[in-house]
Amino acid sequence: MNILLVYPRFPQSFWSFDKTLELVGLKAQLPPLGLVTVAAILPQTWDYKLVDRNVREVRDDEWRWADIVIISAMIVHRVDFLDAVQTAKRYGKLVAVGGPYPTAIPQESEAAGADFLVLDEGEITLPMFVEAVERGDRSGTFRSGGEKPDVTSTPVPRYDLLEMDAYAEMSVQFSRGCPFQCEFCDIIVLYGRKPRTKDPEQLLAELQCLYDLGWRRSIFMVDDNFIGNKRNVKLLLKAMKPWMEEHGYPFSFATEASVDLAQDPELMQMMVDCNFGTVFLGIETPDDESLNMTKKFQNMRDPLSESVISIAQAGLRVMAGLIVGFDGEKSGAGRRIYEFVEQTAIPTALVSMLQALPDTALSHRLEKEGRLLSKSADINQTTLMNFVPTRPIEEITEEYIQVFWDLYDPLTVLNRTFRHFLMLGEAQKRNYKNRTTSAGAPDVNWVTIRAFLIVVWRQGVLRKTRLRFWINLAIMLWRYPAVAANYISVCAQAEHFIDFRQLVRQNIEEQLAAYLEAKKLTDQTAATTASVESVAMPVS
Repeated sequence: MNILLVYPRFPQSFWSFDKTLELVGLKAQLPPLGLVTVAAILPQTWDYKLVDRNVREVRDDEWRWADIVIISAMIVHRVDFLDAVQTAKRYGKLVAVGGPYPTAIPQESEAAGADFLVLDEGEITLPMFVEAVERGDRSGTFRSGGEKPDVTSTPVPRYDLLEMDAYAEMSVQFSRGCPFQCEFCDIIVLYGRKPRTKDPEQLLAELQCLYDLGWRRSIFMVDDNFIGNKRNVKLLLKAMKPWMEEHGYPFSFATEASVDLAQDPELMQMMVDCNFGTVFLGIETPDDESLNMTKKFQNMRDPLSESVISIAQAGLRVMAGLIVGFDGEKSGAGRRIYEFVEQTAIPTALVSMLQALPDTALSHRLEKEGRLLSKSADINQTTLMNFVPTRPIEEITEEYIQVFWDLYDPLTVLNRTFRHFLMLGEAQKRNYKNRTTSAGAPDVNWVTIRAFLIVVWRQGVLRKTRLRFWINLAIMLWRYPAVAANYISVCAQAEHFIDFRQLVRQNIEEQLAAYLEAKKLTDQTAATTASVESVAMPVS
């Protein structure tokens, strides 16, 4: 059985890092971990090829070679996912789909022509699919019925199927699920509120596999909340530390975590000891009323700004997600987000308009209230919200565009990155006495030297940043030389955001104009209908 695994293209977004990847000659930020895990779960007697459409196109001979095409996608992949399904069908292939997007909105995959819908978590539904294929079925839908698999049985992903040189980072997963109940989050819908973790030996086997394949760069621990089960995470880190030491710290790690990480200094130190360098935090908003409204209670236990600074001072570079458009949000939310990010010196802040994702508590509530405009959603930062907010959408949109624009003003982001790395530099001195570079620092080679020279030209010569760029760099080299390379790499990341903010402004303004025009026509039609009915009403 010949199986072609296809991963759809990401649209240009905050996470696509287009300009940054272009600087260092890479094609994509992360590989399709879900698909290489699928390939490991399916029979190893079958033959596999994998094509990531973010890296290259699927060749004609690859389409023709396949007996079955398997496509996995998140909601953000929607457009290219549907195109990939339809392309496979034009070649006359059986198509099986799975992943968060088909699981959340299966009817769209069916409409596109998918034959097999392998939904929910593959450890349970993939064996059902294999059984159906082997008995000759040509279609089917497979669901877990609410059962969540024990991930201690999940095999090591088939990393050997990847074109590894195309990626900035590799991916591993330790846990699924999150213990919290944020109203807008689909993670607890997809994976539940009880975090399930792999055994430490499993995760070390995955690291060993990547090591044996020659990988020596960053690894993203893709858990939606790495610290959801703190006991098991500490067991993992305890096992990882000697492995990292014995292998000469071959990887740096990044992950996602809830902000209550700041309450556990021991855990933060263990992460730093295992070469974790970056953590993405779901800050969402500095407004307590909005946090309470969306049930993000874990962000209200300690002052948010103190938590962020504590995490940075522990030696972990902070990235953050923030949202505009919560119900009951007061005017000026965008400005308050800007001030919070500046106060805490978060170099990379992802700001989005709130989206009601399928099957979340938020989407169910909005549908009951008659405010949900679309059951589909797009978590891209260039997309207007898919529901009617509680304050004027024109006001929310203006604040969103402005905060994104201001946060990635070249001089603003340069100085914010510098202030953050002053904190990281102090932590580096304390934590890495036996190491000369910080976690996440790039390799020094001709590609990175070329990228450095481009950043120097743009930020140190062409732009208004020129004076500050050289002053900041000189101070970093003098006081904290061990973090200087990492500092420059984050300055290089800013090139993507400085460019992307133009797309955010253009797309959101166009979508707002279209929305307001459609609303105007709807209101006019309703008024005309009401007028006609009033005239036609008989006189008593």
